Amino acid sequence: MTNSALLSTNLALPNRRQGKVRDLYDVSLANGQSALLIVATDRISAFDIVLDNGLPGKGKVLTQISKFWFSFFEDKVSHHLISTDVNDVPGLTATEKSLLQDRIMLCKLTKVVPIECIARGYLAGSGFKDYKNTGSVCGIKLPAGLQNSDRLNPPIFTPSTKAAIGDHDENISFAEGVQIVGQSTMDWLQETTLSLYSQAREYALSKGFIIADTKFEFGRTEEDSIPILIDEIFTPDSSRFWLAEEWTPGQEQNSFDKQVVRNYLETQVQNGQWDKKPPGPELPESIVDQTMSRYTEALQRLSGIAV
Repeated sequence: MTNSALLSTNLALPNRRQGKVRDLYDVSLANGQSALLIVATDRISAFDIVLDNGLPGKGKVLTQISKFWFSFFEDKVSHHLISTDVNDVPGLTATEKSLLQDRIMLCKLTKVVPIECIARGYLAGSGFKDYKNTGSVCGIKLPAGLQNSDRLNPPIFTPSTKAAIGDHDENISFAEGVQIVGQSTMDWLQETTLSLYSQAREYALSKGFIIADTKFEFGRTEEDSIPILIDEIFTPDSSRFWLAEEWTPGQEQNSFDKQVVRNYLETQVQNGQWDKKPPGPELPESIVDQTMSRYTEALQRLSGIAV
C-alpha cells in the first residue's frame, strides 16, 4: 500500500462527480459499451461527513474485498462489475494507471433503486439503541431480554432511504418502501438481501469472522428490469465485522470496521471539539493505523488475499 492517502482524482474523462469516498466517471469501452468508472479513494466518512484526512490504501482494500464477494456470489445474483483492470479503462496515462491500480471498478450503467437494503444478523449499534427504547428495531418487534450483540435468528431486513451527500439516511418501514418502489420490488429486495447476508454470515464464520450487519445497493440496467447488485459489498465501510473468537454478548465488540473512527469522533463530540457538522476533524495517525490494520485483516481473513 502507498504511504500517502489518495483523496481525490481528476482524470480526463467525462462527467466527473464525487460520492463520499468514490470518484465517478463516464467511460466508453473499446466495444462501444457505455460504462461507469468507480475509483475508490482513501477518503473516509463517518456520521455522513467526509473527514479531512484519509486512510492510505483503504480504497485498494475495499476494492479487493468487493471483487472477492462479487465473484463469490457470481451464480447467485447479477451484479454491475465488468472489470477491475486499469488497462480496460481507455484514455488513462501510464502514471494514472499506476495511481489507480487495484482501486477501480468498471461497471455497468444502472438506475439506482432508491432504497438502502440493510440486513441485521446481530443486535448492535443503532439497532440495539432502538431495541432498548422500543423493544423493536426499525419497527420490527423482537423478543424481550436480548442483550447487546446478541445473534438474531432469523436476520432482519431494515430498509432506509438513500440520502444526498451530507444528509442522513432515514429508516423506513417495509410498507413505506412499497410506496417508493412497489410491492414486487420490495419483496425481491428483502428476499435477496437476507439471502446474500445469510450466506455471507455463514461463510465468514468459517473464517473466524462475524458479519454483524451489512447494507446493499441495487440498480437496474436498461436491458433488464430485475435489479442487480451494485456499489460495494461486505466491506468494512458497509458492514460491521467482529472476531468470532472474541464475541461476547452483553457488551460492545472489538470491531473490524470503521467503528474505531466513530469511537474517536464521539470523544471529540463529548469534549466539545466537534459538533458532528462539516468539516470533520483530522484523524490522528494512531487511529488511521489502527483502522487500516483492521481493514487489511478483514481482507486477508475473508478472501485469503495478502496485503
